Amino acid sequence: MAGSQDGQQVTADPQANNSSGSSAVLGFVSTPTPNAPIVLPTPRTETLTYTVQSGDTLRKIAQSNQVSVSKISALNQIENPDLIEVGQVLLIPPATYDATAPAFKIIPDSELVFSPSNAAFNVVDFVKTQDGYLASYSEEVDGVILTGAEVVERVAVEYSVNPRLLLTVLQYQGRWVTDKNPPEETRIYPMRYYDAYRDGLYNQLGWAANLLNEGYYLWKINAISIWTLSDSSIVKVDPTINPGTAGVLNLMRYLTVGSDWERAISENGIFATYFGFFGYPFDAAFEPVIPENLSQPTLELPFEVGSEWSYTGGPHGGWNTGSAWAAIDFAPPGDALGCFPSEAWVTASAPGQIVYSDHGAIIQDLDGDGIWQTGWSILYMHIDSAERVQAGSYLAEGDRIGHPSCEGGFSTGTHLHIARRYNGEWIAADGDLPLVLGGWTAVGYGVEYNGYLVNGNVTLEAWNGRAPINAIKR
Repeated sequence: MAGSQDGQQVTADPQANNSSGSSAVLGFVSTPTPNAPIVLPTPRTETLTYTVQSGDTLRKIAQSNQVSVSKISALNQIENPDLIEVGQVLLIPPATYDATAPAFKIIPDSELVFSPSNAAFNVVDFVKTQDGYLASYSEEVDGVILTGAEVVERVAVEYSVNPRLLLTVLQYQGRWVTDKNPPEETRIYPMRYYDAYRDGLYNQLGWAANLLNEGYYLWKINAISIWTLSDSSIVKVDPTINPGTAGVLNLMRYLTVGSDWERAISENGIFATYFGFFGYPFDAAFEPVIPENLSQPTLELPFEVGSEWSYTGGPHGGWNTGSAWAAIDFAPPGDALGCFPSEAWVTASAPGQIVYSDHGAIIQDLDGDGIWQTGWSILYMHIDSAERVQAGSYLAEGDRIGHPSCEGGFSTGTHLHIARRYNGEWIAADGDLPLVLGGWTAVGYGVEYNGYLVNGNVTLEAWNGRAPINAIKR
Protein backbone atom coordinates (compact mmCIF):
# COMPACT_ATOMS: atom_id res chain seq x y z
CA MET A 1 0.00 0.00 0.00
CA ALA A 2 2.68 2.52 0.98
CA GLY A 3 5.50 3.49 -1.37
CA SER A 4 8.76 1.60 -1.22
CA GLN A 5 11.37 3.05 1.11
CA ASP A 6 15.07 3.12 0.48
CA GLY A 7 16.82 6.46 0.60
CA GLN A 8 16.39 9.93 2.01
CA GLN A 9 13.48 11.48 3.79
CA VAL A 10 12.56 15.13 4.18
CA THR A 11 11.35 16.74 7.38
CA ALA A 12 9.69 20.12 7.59
CA ASP A 13 8.63 22.68 10.14
CA PRO A 14 4.82 22.34 10.27
CA GLN A 15 4.44 25.90 11.56
CA ALA A 16 6.40 27.52 8.75
CA ASN A 17 3.57 27.69 6.18
CA ASN A 18 3.46 31.03 4.40
CA SER A 19 2.87 32.49 0.97
CA SER A 20 6.32 31.54 -0.19
CA GLY A 21 6.26 28.04 1.29
CA SER A 22 7.69 26.34 4.35
CA SER A 23 11.30 25.69 5.16
CA ALA A 24 12.39 22.06 5.00
CA VAL A 25 15.38 20.16 6.25
CA LEU A 26 16.77 17.15 4.43
CA GLY A 27 17.67 14.10 6.46
CA PHE A 28 18.42 10.48 5.72
CA VAL A 29 15.38 8.27 5.42
CA SER A 30 12.90 7.20 2.67
CA THR A 31 12.30 8.09 -0.97
CA PRO A 32 9.36 7.41 -3.24
CA THR A 33 9.17 4.49 -5.62
CA PRO A 34 11.33 5.20 -8.71
CA ASN A 35 9.59 5.93 -12.01
CA ALA A 36 10.88 4.65 -15.32
CA PRO A 37 11.61 7.64 -17.59
CA ILE A 38 8.76 8.42 -19.97
CA VAL A 39 9.26 9.11 -23.67
CA LEU A 40 8.91 12.86 -24.10
CA PRO A 41 7.37 14.46 -27.20
CA THR A 42 10.04 15.53 -29.70
CA PRO A 43 10.53 19.32 -29.53
CA ARG A 44 10.31 21.39 -32.71
CA THR A 45 13.69 21.90 -34.38
CA GLU A 46 12.85 24.11 -37.37
CA THR A 47 12.39 27.91 -37.59
CA LEU A 48 8.83 28.96 -38.43
CA THR A 49 7.21 32.15 -39.70
CA TYR A 50 4.12 33.54 -38.01
CA THR A 51 1.87 36.42 -39.04
CA VAL A 52 0.57 38.43 -36.08
CA GLN A 53 -3.21 38.22 -35.72
CA SER A 54 -5.67 40.53 -33.99
CA GLY A 55 -5.53 39.91 -30.22
CA ASP A 56 -2.03 38.44 -30.30
CA THR A 57 0.65 39.33 -27.80
CA LEU A 58 4.27 38.30 -28.02
CA ARG A 59 3.84 36.34 -24.82
CA LYS A 60 0.89 34.42 -26.26
CA ILE A 61 2.82 33.64 -29.44
CA ALA A 62 5.86 32.54 -27.41
CA GLN A 63 3.83 30.20 -25.20
CA SER A 64 2.06 28.52 -28.12
CA ASN A 65 5.39 27.89 -29.83
CA GLN A 66 7.36 26.77 -26.75
CA VAL A 67 9.96 29.51 -26.94
CA SER A 68 10.71 32.49 -24.71
CA VAL A 69 9.74 36.06 -25.49
CA SER A 70 13.40 37.05 -25.32
CA LYS A 71 14.35 34.51 -28.02
CA ILE A 72 11.68 35.79 -30.42
CA SER A 73 12.58 39.41 -29.64
CA ALA A 74 16.27 38.80 -30.31
CA LEU A 75 15.73 36.97 -33.60
CA ASN A 76 13.32 39.65 -34.88
CA GLN A 77 15.20 42.64 -33.38
CA ILE A 78 12.15 43.71 -31.36
CA GLU A 79 13.16 46.36 -28.84
CA ASN A 80 9.80 46.58 -27.04
CA PRO A 81 8.01 43.20 -26.65
CA ASP A 82 4.75 45.04 -25.94
CA LEU A 83 4.71 46.60 -29.41
CA ILE A 84 3.85 44.24 -32.25
CA GLU A 85 1.47 44.94 -35.14
CA VAL A 86 -1.26 42.94 -36.83
CA GLY A 87 0.15 41.56 -40.08
CA GLN A 88 3.74 41.67 -38.86
CA VAL A 89 5.66 38.54 -39.90
CA LEU A 90 7.80 37.03 -37.18
CA LEU A 91 10.48 34.38 -37.30
CA ILE A 92 9.87 31.79 -34.57
CA PRO A 93 13.08 30.00 -33.51
CA PRO A 94 13.16 26.31 -32.60
CA ALA A 95 11.92 25.30 -29.17
CA THR A 96 14.54 26.20 -26.56
CA TYR A 97 14.91 25.87 -22.82
CA ASP A 98 15.86 28.47 -20.25
CA ALA A 99 16.24 25.83 -17.50
CA THR A 100 15.56 22.20 -16.64
CA ALA A 101 13.10 21.21 -13.93
CA PRO A 102 14.47 19.03 -11.10
CA ALA A 103 13.69 15.35 -10.66
CA PHE A 104 12.39 16.02 -7.11
CA LYS A 105 9.06 14.31 -6.50
CA ILE A 106 6.51 16.38 -4.58
CA ILE A 107 3.61 13.98 -4.02
CA PRO A 108 2.63 10.44 -5.02
CA ASP A 109 -0.14 9.97 -7.58
CA SER A 110 -2.62 8.92 -4.94
CA GLU A 111 -2.14 12.26 -3.13
CA LEU A 112 -3.18 14.25 -6.20
CA VAL A 113 -6.19 12.10 -6.98
CA PHE A 114 -9.13 11.91 -4.53
CA SER A 115 -8.11 8.30 -3.88
CA PRO A 116 -8.37 5.62 -1.17
CA SER A 117 -5.37 7.21 0.58
CA ASN A 118 -7.30 10.39 1.42
CA ALA A 119 -10.95 9.34 1.16
CA ALA A 120 -11.46 9.41 4.93
CA PHE A 121 -9.94 12.87 5.40
CA ASN A 122 -12.33 15.25 7.21
CA VAL A 123 -12.03 18.72 5.66
CA VAL A 124 -14.37 20.39 8.15
CA ASP A 125 -12.48 19.15 11.21
CA PHE A 126 -9.08 20.06 9.76
CA VAL A 127 -10.15 23.58 8.78
CA LYS A 128 -11.64 24.12 12.23
CA THR A 129 -8.46 23.06 14.02
CA GLN A 130 -6.31 25.39 11.90
CA ASP A 131 -8.68 28.28 12.75
CA GLY A 132 -7.56 30.51 9.89
CA TYR A 133 -9.45 32.77 7.51
CA LEU A 134 -10.90 29.73 5.72
CA ALA A 135 -12.69 28.64 8.91
CA SER A 136 -14.83 31.79 8.96
CA TYR A 137 -15.20 32.24 5.20
CA SER A 138 -18.38 31.65 3.20
CA GLU A 139 -19.59 32.45 -0.30
CA GLU A 140 -22.56 31.83 -2.56
CA VAL A 141 -22.12 29.10 -5.16
CA ASP A 142 -25.00 28.33 -7.54
CA GLY A 143 -27.44 30.09 -5.26
CA VAL A 144 -26.34 28.26 -2.09
CA ILE A 145 -24.18 29.67 0.73
CA LEU A 146 -21.20 27.37 1.35
CA THR A 147 -18.58 27.57 4.09
CA GLY A 148 -14.92 27.58 3.15
CA ALA A 149 -14.61 23.91 4.08
CA GLU A 150 -17.69 23.05 2.00
CA VAL A 151 -16.17 24.81 -1.01
CA VAL A 152 -13.01 22.70 -0.65
CA GLU A 153 -15.11 19.53 -0.33
CA ARG A 154 -17.20 20.37 -3.38
CA VAL A 155 -14.19 21.12 -5.60
CA ALA A 156 -12.49 17.91 -4.42
CA VAL A 157 -15.56 15.81 -5.31
CA GLU A 158 -16.20 17.48 -8.67
CA TYR A 159 -12.62 17.40 -9.95
CA SER A 160 -11.63 14.26 -8.00
CA VAL A 161 -8.60 16.02 -6.56
CA ASN A 162 -7.25 15.30 -3.05
CA PRO A 163 -8.70 17.88 -0.63
CA ARG A 164 -5.43 17.82 1.34
CA LEU A 165 -3.59 19.03 -1.76
CA LEU A 166 -6.20 21.74 -2.37
CA LEU A 167 -5.70 22.99 1.20
CA THR A 168 -1.93 22.89 0.69
CA VAL A 169 -1.91 25.04 -2.45
CA LEU A 170 -4.44 27.41 -0.87
CA GLN A 171 -2.11 27.83 2.11
CA TYR A 172 1.01 28.19 -0.02
CA GLN A 173 -0.52 30.85 -2.25
CA GLY A 174 -2.86 32.71 0.09
CA ARG A 175 -2.19 31.58 3.72
CA TRP A 176 -5.93 31.10 4.15
CA VAL A 177 -5.71 27.92 6.20
CA THR A 178 -3.69 29.10 9.20
CA ASP A 179 -3.83 32.93 9.11
CA LYS A 180 -6.89 34.77 10.37
CA ASN A 181 -5.82 37.82 8.35
CA PRO A 182 -4.18 36.66 5.12
CA PRO A 183 -2.76 39.24 2.69
CA GLU A 184 -5.40 41.65 1.43
CA GLU A 185 -4.70 40.82 -2.22
CA THR A 186 -5.76 37.21 -1.61
CA ARG A 187 -9.24 38.01 -0.28
CA ILE A 188 -10.74 38.01 -3.79
CA TYR A 189 -8.07 35.93 -5.54
CA PRO A 190 -6.85 33.42 -2.93
CA MET A 191 -4.66 31.56 -5.44
CA ARG A 192 -3.14 34.88 -6.55
CA TYR A 193 -4.39 34.27 -10.07
CA TYR A 194 -5.80 37.64 -10.97
CA ASP A 195 -8.59 36.99 -13.46
CA ALA A 196 -11.84 38.92 -13.09
CA TYR A 197 -13.81 35.88 -14.27
CA ARG A 198 -12.25 33.67 -11.60
CA ASP A 199 -12.86 35.55 -8.38
CA GLY A 200 -13.81 33.92 -5.11
CA LEU A 201 -12.67 30.70 -3.51
CA TYR A 202 -14.80 28.30 -5.58
CA ASN A 203 -13.65 29.71 -8.92
CA GLN A 204 -10.01 30.03 -7.88
CA LEU A 205 -9.84 26.57 -6.35
CA GLY A 206 -11.67 25.01 -9.30
CA TRP A 207 -9.19 26.67 -11.68
CA ALA A 208 -6.30 25.23 -9.65
CA ALA A 209 -7.86 21.75 -9.48
CA ASN A 210 -8.35 21.75 -13.24
CA LEU A 211 -4.65 22.50 -13.81
CA LEU A 212 -3.59 19.87 -11.29
CA ASN A 213 -5.65 17.37 -13.27
CA GLU A 214 -4.35 18.64 -16.60
CA GLY A 215 -0.73 18.03 -15.65
CA TYR A 216 -1.52 14.64 -14.13
CA TYR A 217 -3.45 13.20 -17.06
CA LEU A 218 -1.30 14.72 -19.81
CA TRP A 219 1.79 13.26 -18.14
CA LYS A 220 0.17 9.83 -18.15
CA ILE A 221 -0.13 9.93 -21.95
CA ASN A 222 3.39 11.36 -22.48
CA ALA A 223 2.00 14.66 -23.80
CA ILE A 224 4.23 17.15 -21.92
CA SER A 225 7.75 18.13 -22.97
CA ILE A 226 8.17 21.60 -21.45
CA TRP A 227 6.76 23.90 -18.79
CA THR A 228 6.03 27.49 -19.86
CA LEU A 229 6.17 29.78 -16.81
CA SER A 230 4.06 32.89 -16.37
CA ASP A 231 6.92 35.05 -17.65
CA SER A 232 7.09 32.90 -20.84
CA SER A 233 10.41 31.32 -19.89
CA ILE A 234 10.69 27.69 -20.99
CA VAL A 235 11.64 24.88 -18.62
CA LYS A 236 12.51 21.40 -19.84
CA VAL A 237 10.80 18.60 -17.93
CA ASP A 238 12.59 15.76 -16.20
CA PRO A 239 11.25 12.46 -17.58
CA THR A 240 11.58 10.58 -14.28
CA ILE A 241 8.95 12.43 -12.24
CA ASN A 242 5.54 10.90 -11.57
CA PRO A 243 2.09 12.12 -12.73
CA GLY A 244 1.24 13.55 -9.28
CA THR A 245 4.32 15.76 -9.31
CA ALA A 246 3.61 16.76 -12.91
CA GLY A 247 0.18 17.97 -11.81
CA VAL A 248 1.69 20.26 -9.16
CA LEU A 249 4.29 21.61 -11.59
CA ASN A 250 1.59 22.29 -14.15
CA LEU A 251 -0.31 24.46 -11.67
CA MET A 252 2.69 26.30 -10.31
CA ARG A 253 3.99 27.26 -13.75
CA TYR A 254 1.01 29.63 -14.03
CA LEU A 255 1.74 31.25 -10.67
CA THR A 256 5.51 31.65 -10.57
CA VAL A 257 8.55 32.99 -12.39
CA GLY A 258 12.27 32.26 -12.07
CA SER A 259 13.38 31.76 -8.49
CA ASP A 260 9.74 31.63 -7.27
CA TRP A 261 9.21 28.60 -9.51
CA GLU A 262 12.39 26.94 -8.29
CA ARG A 263 11.35 27.33 -4.67
CA ALA A 264 7.73 26.26 -5.24
CA ILE A 265 8.73 22.92 -6.77
CA SER A 266 11.58 22.18 -4.38
CA GLU A 267 11.54 20.53 -0.95
CA ASN A 268 11.03 24.04 0.48
CA GLY A 269 7.85 24.79 -1.48
CA ILE A 270 4.54 22.97 -1.94
CA PHE A 271 6.15 19.81 -0.57
CA ALA A 272 7.12 21.47 2.72
CA THR A 273 3.66 22.99 3.21
CA TYR A 274 2.06 19.61 2.60
CA PHE A 275 4.56 17.95 4.96
CA GLY A 276 3.85 20.50 7.66
CA PHE A 277 0.13 19.78 7.51
CA PHE A 278 -0.05 16.06 6.80
CA GLY A 279 3.40 14.47 7.14
CA TYR A 280 5.61 12.87 4.51
CA PRO A 281 3.28 12.42 1.51
CA PHE A 282 4.87 9.22 0.22
CA ASP A 283 4.12 7.47 3.50
CA ALA A 284 0.45 7.71 2.46
CA ALA A 285 1.01 6.44 -1.09
CA PHE A 286 -1.56 3.98 -2.40
CA GLU A 287 0.24 2.20 -5.25
CA PRO A 288 -0.70 1.58 -7.92
CA VAL A 289 -3.82 3.72 -8.18
CA ILE A 290 -4.75 1.79 -11.31
CA PRO A 291 -3.79 -1.91 -11.05
CA GLU A 292 -2.58 -3.91 -14.02
CA ASN A 293 -5.17 -5.95 -15.91
CA LEU A 294 -8.06 -3.85 -14.56
CA SER A 295 -11.38 -4.71 -16.21
CA GLN A 296 -14.63 -2.78 -16.35
CA PRO A 297 -17.70 -4.32 -14.71
CA THR A 298 -20.72 -4.89 -16.94
CA LEU A 299 -22.47 -1.57 -17.58
CA GLU A 300 -25.75 -1.01 -19.40
CA LEU A 301 -26.95 2.02 -21.31
CA PRO A 302 -28.21 4.57 -18.74
CA PHE A 303 -31.82 4.84 -19.90
CA GLU A 304 -34.96 2.72 -19.95
CA VAL A 305 -35.59 -0.22 -22.26
CA GLY A 306 -37.39 0.88 -25.42
CA SER A 307 -36.43 4.55 -24.99
CA GLU A 308 -34.52 6.08 -27.92
CA TRP A 309 -31.87 8.65 -26.99
CA SER A 310 -29.18 10.43 -29.05
CA TYR A 311 -25.41 10.07 -28.73
CA THR A 312 -24.46 13.74 -28.69
CA GLY A 313 -20.97 13.91 -27.18
CA GLY A 314 -17.95 11.69 -27.78
CA PRO A 315 -15.08 11.32 -25.29
CA HIS A 316 -14.42 14.54 -23.37
CA GLY A 317 -13.35 15.76 -19.94
CA GLY A 318 -14.88 13.96 -16.96
CA TRP A 319 -15.00 17.35 -15.23
CA ASN A 320 -13.88 20.52 -17.01
CA THR A 321 -10.98 20.40 -19.46
CA GLY A 322 -8.15 19.07 -17.31
CA SER A 323 -9.31 15.58 -16.43
CA ALA A 324 -9.01 12.54 -18.68
CA TRP A 325 -11.60 12.32 -21.46
CA ALA A 326 -13.70 10.06 -19.27
CA ALA A 327 -17.20 11.20 -20.27
CA ILE A 328 -19.68 10.78 -23.11
CA ASP A 329 -23.08 12.50 -23.52
CA PHE A 330 -26.61 11.42 -24.39
CA ALA A 331 -29.65 13.63 -25.11
CA PRO A 332 -33.15 12.41 -24.18
CA PRO A 333 -36.01 11.80 -26.65
CA GLY A 334 -38.10 14.68 -27.97
CA ASP A 335 -37.92 17.59 -30.37
CA ALA A 336 -37.15 20.34 -27.84
CA LEU A 337 -33.79 22.12 -27.99
CA GLY A 338 -31.76 23.95 -25.35
CA CYS A 339 -32.49 23.52 -21.65
CA PHE A 340 -35.93 21.96 -21.24
CA PRO A 341 -37.69 19.77 -18.66
CA SER A 342 -37.48 16.15 -19.75
CA GLU A 343 -39.82 13.36 -18.70
CA ALA A 344 -37.29 10.72 -19.72
CA TRP A 345 -35.51 8.80 -16.99
CA VAL A 346 -31.80 8.29 -16.49
CA THR A 347 -31.28 4.79 -15.07
CA ALA A 348 -28.48 3.06 -13.20
CA SER A 349 -25.96 1.40 -15.50
CA ALA A 350 -25.05 -1.11 -12.80
CA PRO A 351 -26.10 -2.10 -9.28
CA GLY A 352 -24.61 0.02 -6.52
CA GLN A 353 -25.13 2.57 -3.78
CA ILE A 354 -25.77 6.25 -4.41
CA VAL A 355 -23.20 8.04 -2.25
CA TYR A 356 -23.60 11.62 -3.53
CA SER A 357 -26.62 13.50 -4.85
CA ASP A 358 -26.30 17.27 -5.16
CA HIS A 359 -25.65 20.15 -7.59
CA GLY A 360 -26.87 18.07 -10.55
CA ALA A 361 -24.37 15.28 -9.84
CA ILE A 362 -25.03 11.68 -8.84
CA ILE A 363 -22.15 9.42 -7.80
CA GLN A 364 -22.77 5.69 -7.62
CA ASP A 365 -20.35 3.38 -5.82
CA LEU A 366 -20.16 -0.06 -7.43
CA ASP A 367 -18.04 -2.11 -5.03
CA GLY A 368 -20.42 -2.18 -2.08
CA ASP A 369 -18.36 -0.31 0.53
CA GLY A 370 -20.18 3.01 0.18
CA ILE A 371 -16.94 4.88 -0.62
CA TRP A 372 -16.72 6.10 -4.21
CA GLN A 373 -12.96 6.74 -3.95
CA THR A 374 -12.33 2.98 -3.73
CA GLY A 375 -12.91 0.77 -6.75
CA TRP A 376 -15.29 1.66 -9.56
CA SER A 377 -17.71 4.58 -9.41
CA ILE A 378 -19.95 6.25 -11.97
CA LEU A 379 -20.74 9.95 -12.27
CA TYR A 380 -24.14 10.84 -13.74
CA MET A 381 -24.21 14.58 -14.37
CA HIS A 382 -26.94 17.18 -15.10
CA ILE A 383 -29.63 15.30 -13.16
CA ASP A 384 -32.58 17.55 -12.31
CA SER A 385 -33.32 18.06 -8.62
CA ALA A 386 -36.96 17.04 -9.11
CA GLU A 387 -37.38 13.31 -8.44
CA ARG A 388 -33.62 12.82 -8.19
CA VAL A 389 -32.49 9.76 -6.24
CA GLN A 390 -31.14 10.53 -2.77
CA ALA A 391 -27.76 9.63 -1.32
CA GLY A 392 -27.89 6.38 0.62
CA SER A 393 -30.21 4.64 -1.85
CA TYR A 394 -29.15 1.28 -3.26
CA LEU A 395 -30.11 0.80 -6.89
CA ALA A 396 -30.29 -2.28 -9.05
CA GLU A 397 -29.26 -1.98 -12.69
CA GLY A 398 -32.04 -0.18 -14.54
CA ASP A 399 -33.51 1.58 -11.47
CA ARG A 400 -34.41 5.22 -11.99
CA ILE A 401 -31.91 7.93 -11.03
CA GLY A 402 -33.65 11.11 -12.20
CA HIS A 403 -34.35 13.27 -15.22
CA PRO A 404 -31.69 14.80 -17.50
CA SER A 405 -31.43 18.57 -17.40
CA CYS A 406 -28.93 21.43 -17.55
CA GLU A 407 -28.44 21.47 -13.78
CA GLY A 408 -24.88 21.50 -12.45
CA GLY A 409 -21.64 22.27 -14.24
CA PHE A 410 -21.87 23.84 -17.71
CA SER A 411 -24.51 22.84 -20.22
CA THR A 412 -26.13 24.45 -23.27
CA GLY A 413 -28.83 21.80 -23.55
CA THR A 414 -30.60 19.08 -21.59
CA HIS A 415 -28.50 15.92 -21.58
CA LEU A 416 -26.80 13.23 -19.50
CA HIS A 417 -23.03 13.30 -18.97
CA ILE A 418 -21.73 9.93 -17.77
CA ALA A 419 -18.16 9.10 -16.71
CA ARG A 420 -16.18 6.43 -14.83
CA ARG A 421 -13.60 6.67 -12.06
CA TYR A 422 -11.50 3.95 -10.48
CA ASN A 423 -9.92 4.62 -7.06
CA GLY A 424 -10.82 8.24 -7.74
CA GLU A 425 -8.92 8.46 -11.04
CA TRP A 426 -10.81 9.44 -14.18
CA ILE A 427 -10.72 6.57 -16.71
CA ALA A 428 -10.62 7.71 -20.35
CA ALA A 429 -13.69 6.61 -22.30
CA ASP A 430 -11.57 5.84 -25.36
CA GLY A 431 -8.37 4.73 -23.62
CA ASP A 432 -6.78 1.36 -22.94
CA LEU A 433 -9.89 0.41 -20.98
CA PRO A 434 -12.70 1.86 -23.15
CA LEU A 435 -16.14 2.63 -21.81
CA VAL A 436 -18.60 -0.10 -22.78
CA LEU A 437 -22.33 0.43 -22.21
CA GLY A 438 -24.71 -2.36 -23.17
CA GLY A 439 -22.24 -3.73 -25.69
CA TRP A 440 -21.52 -0.30 -27.23
CA THR A 441 -17.83 0.65 -27.07
CA ALA A 442 -16.74 4.31 -27.04
CA VAL A 443 -14.16 5.15 -29.70
CA GLY A 444 -12.41 8.51 -30.16
CA TYR A 445 -9.92 9.94 -32.61
CA GLY A 446 -8.25 12.75 -30.70
CA VAL A 447 -10.86 15.48 -31.12
CA GLU A 448 -12.75 16.27 -27.93
CA TYR A 449 -16.51 15.56 -28.11
CA ASN A 450 -16.10 13.69 -31.42
CA GLY A 451 -16.13 9.94 -31.75
CA TYR A 452 -18.28 6.85 -32.16
CA LEU A 453 -20.13 4.10 -30.36
CA VAL A 454 -19.46 0.72 -31.93
CA ASN A 455 -21.45 -2.46 -31.39
CA GLY A 456 -20.45 -5.27 -33.73
CA ASN A 457 -20.99 -4.02 -37.28
CA VAL A 458 -23.03 -1.00 -36.18
CA THR A 459 -21.39 2.40 -35.67
CA LEU A 460 -23.04 5.54 -34.29
CA GLU A 461 -21.38 8.93 -34.67
CA ALA A 462 -21.50 11.54 -31.91
CA TRP A 463 -23.44 14.55 -33.17
CA ASN A 464 -24.85 17.54 -31.31
CA GLY A 465 -28.42 16.99 -32.38
CA ARG A 466 -30.94 14.23 -33.12
CA ALA A 467 -30.57 12.20 -36.30
CA PRO A 468 -30.45 8.56 -37.45
CA ILE A 469 -26.62 8.65 -37.30
CA ASN A 470 -26.64 9.02 -33.50
CA ALA A 471 -29.97 7.46 -32.40
CA ILE A 472 -29.52 4.69 -29.83
CA LYS A 473 -32.07 2.45 -28.12
CA ARG A 474 -31.81 -0.25 -25.45
